[in-house]
Amino acid sequence: MFDLTGKVALVTGASSGIGRASALALAKQGATVVVAARRVDRLQELAKEIVTLGRESLPVMMDVTKKDTITAAVAKTIEMYRRLDILLNNAGVAEFVPFLDMTEEQWDKTIDTNLKGYFLSAQLAAREMTRHNWGRIINIASIASGGVGVGFPSVAHYCASKGGIVAMTEALAIELAPMGILVNCIGPGVIETEMTEGLLKDPKQAEGLLARAPLKRAGKPEEIAAAVVFLASQEASYTTGATLYIDGGWLAN
Repeated sequence: MFDLTGKVALVTGASSGIGRASALALAKQGATVVVAARRVDRLQELAKEIVTLGRESLPVMMDVTKKDTITAAVAKTIEMYRRLDILLNNAGVAEFVPFLDMTEEQWDKTIDTNLKGYFLSAQLAAREMTRHNWGRIINIASIASGGVGVGFPSVAHYCASKGGIVAMTEALAIELAPMGILVNCIGPGVIETEMTEGLLKDPKQAEGLLARAPLKRAGKPEEIAAAVVFLASQEASYTTGATLYIDGGWLAN
């Protein structure tokens, strides 16, 4: 199951955390993986690790707030491998700032990275996927995406972007289904990444973050990567427009 041999995947935000773990997981299942992010030195290390698994990998610089870098990354993927089958939209930023103090620049940076960047990447990838009438677009959202009856203070811009991702996923799933492209979303809870490292190191903040989670721990990037592999595979052929929350039971509590 979950055999991705012959598939070409593009992973954004691949230099750390969920992106890095997902790139390795996709490679272990047989995919060729193009790893994209701003920190190219880390990508080169990751690409070498993927090669040791017996798979091909291509590191490319991408800043999802700049369309020309997304266009270049997709073009390089097609030039190198002649196809693009799987896109993992994962690049993102999070900054805690009270709503009344939030600047327009802070709002724009978050929306441009977390939402507009996903739109641009998905559009360019989907145009290539239509040529083969097969594709998988997987968007990383969050439990902080609205519509679940739980609010998150001091991250209004982040919540707005993640809620937008869920809504966009549902819209794209409808539009792209006739072209053989499935679009799904993963909503992680608290995961051990660079983004949460500072919070989880503080005992009081960590306790507050994890208080709602019945499993009483943060998740690991590999636990999100496993869901990425499923959604990328043929076994997910009847799954589209879905949001899979992986949060240790956080939203169920």
